[in-house]
Amino acid sequence: MKIKKFSKKPFDIESRLGADPVVCYPNATIEDKNLSILHLARKNLIKKNELIIPPRDAKTFEVKFGEFFRIESLDGPQVGDLNLFSLNNLDEKFYSGKTRALYGTHLSVGDKMFSSFPYLRSLAMITWDTLDWYDYDKDGGSVHDVIGTRCDPYTSKLLSNNDYHYCCHSNLTRALVKEKNIELDEAEKIVHDVLNVFMLTGFTNDTKQYFMKASPVRPGDYLEFFAETDLLGVLSACPGGDCGSEHSSDVAKCHPLKVTIWKVDKKFIKNLKPTNISDYNRNHGLERK
Repeated sequence: MKIKKFSKKPFDIESRLGADPVVCYPNATIEDKNLSILHLARKNLIKKNELIIPPRDAKTFEVKFGEFFRIESLDGPQVGDLNLFSLNNLDEKFYSGKTRALYGTHLSVGDKMFSSFPYLRSLAMITWDTLDWYDYDKDGGSVHDVIGTRCDPYTSKLLSNNDYHYCCHSNLTRALVKEKNIELDEAEKIVHDVLNVFMLTGFTNDTKQYFMKASPVRPGDYLEFFAETDLLGVLSACPGGDCGSEHSSDVAKCHPLKVTIWKVDKKFIKNLKPTNISDYNRNHGLERK
């Protein structure tokens, strides 16, 4: 937090200030040319499966390449924390930080969810967002962030000295253990920074601290994705409910979330292929032995 100043201002301070910002990762080369194809395809979706995520809990789901999935609000405003993995390689998982560097703090239609190194490819692309009208508010807040990591019991213990077992980190871990028969220690290691679905967040103007507001999501709203490879998803219904007051406790009013999986006739996506992992040679400037 850069609000405490101890050093003296340099004599040449004026020459050090005022540089123009430069976008670190211009993303024009990864702009998806298939969004119009997917928008046509999504008009012909057939529901394949659905599951309900209970409040303060998480569940896993599988989506095959070429299918769509939606995260939907049911009974009331509720935030969800999403983890995504390559179905056949759980070492390849959603990379929140790189996705944020490529697209910004909040995601919406046309943005892709990139996977971790050394794979770095799109796992899924957002194809529809019923909350895209929200844009950015006067405080710089918006929905579907890739800023926050997920609520977790370690930070809760650090800040409040409470042991709370139904944070999103724990919920995601528990789902992998129960539904995928992964050992607890291994499951916790592969749980990763999330896409905060429906969460309204930003950074405060003065201290640049992460803030949250009550989500504008209402029953019937959804965020829709196209699977660009076979996926394992894990979704937690956050204990913060709409995240308008607090999280990491049983205080907030919470609601279930629904995940629906949709298939489409292959004729609508016949020219689309699964994404490929990075072809960087991985020498890192060294000679391989």
